[in-house]
Amino acid sequence: QVQLVEYGGGLVQAGGSLRLSCAASGRTLSNYGMGWFRQAPGKEREFVAGLSWSGGSTYYADSVKGRYTISRDNAKNTVYLQMNSLNPEDTAVYYCAAARSRFTSSWQQNDYWGQGTQVTVSS
Repeated sequence: QVQLVEYGGGLVQAGGSLRLSCAASGRTLSNYGMGWFRQAPGKEREFVAGLSWSGGSTYYADSVKGRYTISRDNAKNTVYLQMNSLNPEDTAVYYCAAARSRFTSSWQQNDYWGQGTQVTVSS
């Protein structure tokens, strides 16, 4: 079993930055592909950023490419999402998810999921 806990969300002004963290317990994340997803009010959950289980490849939704960066610290068993140049359209609950020995941009096809952290961007 893997337990995932996200933190680092909050309220930020447009143009600002936040760094989200996804801390894992129960298993080492180095064997898992990781993904960040988000769900805005009234919208479906969507893929935001991903990291292959080997750590060699990253994936981004077009809407965040160039602004968000996903990274992993195996020593801390934590995955990060650095978010820059935030705008109100980035407001959502952000979730991390883990898949054993693979990466998937499908929320349902991951094996473990966190509870989410709220990010609110004011204009």
